[in-house]
Amino acid sequence: MGNISIWQLLIVAVIVVLLFGTKKLRNLGGDLGSAVKGFKNAIGDENDTANKAEKDSDTLTDNSTTAQKVNQSKDSQKDNSQA
Repeated sequence: MGNISIWQLLIVAVIVVLLFGTKKLRNLGGDLGSAVKGFKNAIGDENDTANKAEKDSDTLTDNSTTAQKVNQSKDSQKDNSQA
């Protein structure tokens, strides 16, 4: 009872075309496509921003670790020169 045949879908499609017209349906399809494209771009931009922030935090961590090593090296050189 819940099965929809191809003929029933075809009849619904014809009725929709008669009600709205092909031009309005074409515009609706274009608007829907633009909305989906914008949504995908927004999701991609959000992921890029998150990845960039994560990469920047990793770079800052690496830089601070490197700076600590340089400072320790300088301290050990001072200790060696004073001894």
